[in-house]
Amino acid sequence: MDVFSSLLIGLFFNTQQFQAQITPYEQVVQALQKIEAENPNSSKMIQVGVSDSGMPIMGMQIGRGSRSNLIVATHHGNEYGSTAVAVAAAQAFAQSPLQGQTLYVIPVLNISGYNAGSRNERASNGRSYDPNRDYPGPCKSGQSYQLKSTASLAQFIDRANIVTSATLHTYMPGILYPLGLSTQNEVTLDEAEFVRIAKIAAGQNRLEVGNSKEALYAADGTFEDYAYLQHGVWSLLFEMGSTHRPGTNQINEIIRVNVPALRRLFIQSPPARSNQFAFTGGCDRGSRQREFLE
Repeated sequence: MDVFSSLLIGLFFNTQQFQAQITPYEQVVQALQKIEAENPNSSKMIQVGVSDSGMPIMGMQIGRGSRSNLIVATHHGNEYGSTAVAVAAAQAFAQSPLQGQTLYVIPVLNISGYNAGSRNERASNGRSYDPNRDYPGPCKSGQSYQLKSTASLAQFIDRANIVTSATLHTYMPGILYPLGLSTQNEVTLDEAEFVRIAKIAAGQNRLEVGNSKEALYAADGTFEDYAYLQHGVWSLLFEMGSTHRPGTNQINEIIRVNVPALRRLFIQSPPARSNQFAFTGGCDRGSRQREFLE
């Protein structure tokens, strides 16, 4: 995985040498540029939007198929292992694109958090927000889209007509699906199909499969629930590894497990969005559990 070997240097926030020369996010952009240069017929860089930091949110478009899918990493800036998996996936898919599909890869959504090694992202108003609680939803209280990054991603999945999405996080081995919001009615009409594609993605890797509320905890304003409940996107959450601070060997292992899992997902996922995604349940704040943020 030579394309991100230099990237790994910038993933550990206890080294001052690289901090003085180049930010971790700039290293990710350089890695994408290298992939594009080596695979000009299958890949090109794109700009998804501009973050509150003033930096462009860069991604990669791979392939030219009629069905559009998405990988997005690093909603939480301290989960740098997810960034490495996204970059590795961009390299792997650029070298071997999926037939009939266009894949978009966004390795870093939360740029300021990633550069600082912080879970949250700082908005232009000076306040800090959790990007994966910043989307609208039926049980969400307060304002949404406090961050330009989340608003940009929401607009992108609409205009790109994303069918299946995989959001990458750390730190537990599992593949989760909606619903994860504060409700006692977390089972959707698409439960069987979500279970099918999640199990296919998990393969023989013994990854836990389940809806986000049951397998993790209830949380409102997440991308996964938003993408499904707003558009019918087959949105899966990949929780990877066993720590937010993986070393090089651990990063290599989560890449080994999850890049093939992503390929299996996109090959076997439905060719069109769901048409039975409306939320008809009720909200129940009492169903929320403690979030293990580490």
